[in-house]
Amino acid sequence: MNDSAEALDRLVDEWLTVPDVADRLGLDASKVRRIVQERRIIGARRGDPRVFSIPAAFLVPGHLANPAQPTQPEAGQPWTVLASLQGTLTVLSDAGFSDEAAIAWLFTPDDSLPGTPIDALRAGRKTEIRRLAAAEL
Repeated sequence: MNDSAEALDRLVDEWLTVPDVADRLGLDASKVRRIVQERRIIGARRGDPRVFSIPAAFLVPGHLANPAQPTQPEAGQPWTVLASLQGTLTVLSDAGFSDEAAIAWLFTPDDSLPGTPIDALRAGRKTEIRRLAAAEL
């Protein structure tokens, strides 16, 4: 495993393969690949053999897709991609971040936050995180 993959593994607790994401989202793998192609989620090649993997924190139970409008969770509700992720990924990409660098940024604790940028996104604080990301420009 290369240094970059090892560094990401120290930051990201759980990784999912494309088939794992497909299963969690209730989609087929080709639709997950389309979501990646649309940059709604990103991932990195890791492991041996190197397999494209996506941080599990990029997915949330369906009722948390838009944390600003919380609803009561329903039993068996499907998972979905974190709604605020795509725009944040766009800002990071515009700042010149590679996918691996963007994942590292999202999962690295920030002194100005309680926790990491991905934790803040999952808590519904997308404006604050996008401001931080834009400051990287």
